[in-house]
Amino acid sequence: MHKIPVTVITGFLGAGKTTLIRHLLQNKQGLKIAVLVNEFGEVGIDGELLKSCQVCDEEDLPINPIVELTNGCLCCTVQEEFFPTMQVLLERRNTLDAIVIETSGLALPKPLIQAFRWPEIRHGATVDGVIAVVDCSGVATGKLVKDLAALESQREADPNLEHETPIEELFEDQLACADLVLLTKTDLVDSQTKQKVIDWLKAELRPGVKILPITDGQIDSNILLGFNAAVEENLESRPSHHDSEAEHEHDEQINSIQWTSQEECDTQVLLEKLKQLVSQYEIYRIKGFVKVANKPMRLVLQGVGDRFDTFYDRLWKPEEVQETKLVFIGRDLEEGKLIPSLKAAMR
Repeated sequence: MHKIPVTVITGFLGAGKTTLIRHLLQNKQGLKIAVLVNEFGEVGIDGELLKSCQVCDEEDLPINPIVELTNGCLCCTVQEEFFPTMQVLLERRNTLDAIVIETSGLALPKPLIQAFRWPEIRHGATVDGVIAVVDCSGVATGKLVKDLAALESQREADPNLEHETPIEELFEDQLACADLVLLTKTDLVDSQTKQKVIDWLKAELRPGVKILPITDGQIDSNILLGFNAAVEENLESRPSHHDSEAEHEHDEQINSIQWTSQEECDTQVLLEKLKQLVSQYEIYRIKGFVKVANKPMRLVLQGVGDRFDTFYDRLWKPEEVQETKLVFIGRDLEEGKLIPSLKAAMR
């Protein structure tokens, strides 16, 4: 039987991974694709958003094509959660054309890819390619790396300088493993800044890795799939910060907080409160669904830094509980400080 090609989508929090996969599922050109979504936080926002794209329930697939893995970053839970899920998929690989894995924004790609060397997996699946989704404005404004010009000057002066924070190391490890970089949110920077980010990325990437700007996750599936890279066979050519470590550890100060409320919400008041919280605390990402007053549809809310996007994705289902569900991801977040200030946005 053939090996299932697996595409791994990496990228820091809020770069646009879920938007990219949602567009792929809506424009998959007849392909049968299973998606594994690795969430940071117990509330499965990304998985639910993919399921709502209305093209995911394939009658000819004997499995749920959207599988949520929420027990922690895949690079730390490969054996406990990823392995049994892959076993189920491999038993039905004659019904699949491809698997796409959306990793948590905090996951290292190489520990996951190394699992494809295990005998139980390598005979049935191969890592077709690794796609890194990069927020152009996040790089430009120093949210992912320090000031680019200053950073390059430091490197030239002292190549042994320990300049990276844990976040920077994580981001650079994601780039080091990539076969293709998709540059998102370029509309938030001017052309000169965009080129500056592209030049910095080129210096970080392996020779031959292309950088492709995209808008709203829109890209032809023929570009996203079909690299035939067999990444698990040549990991040594993709060096990273953590190669010499027997085991790696996440920054334990990064955590997530969930908030749920069945009261109706004033959207503008909520957004103002969220922006205040972002200015007060180190919040990397806010995402979820909102129950809006006098609206029969569910509002999707996505926040990165002080930027927020909202859209209505579907009507509330008759059998589901209408409620606001938000996940906050950041550093040293405390529920007792965040949640009380949100209640003013509820009616």
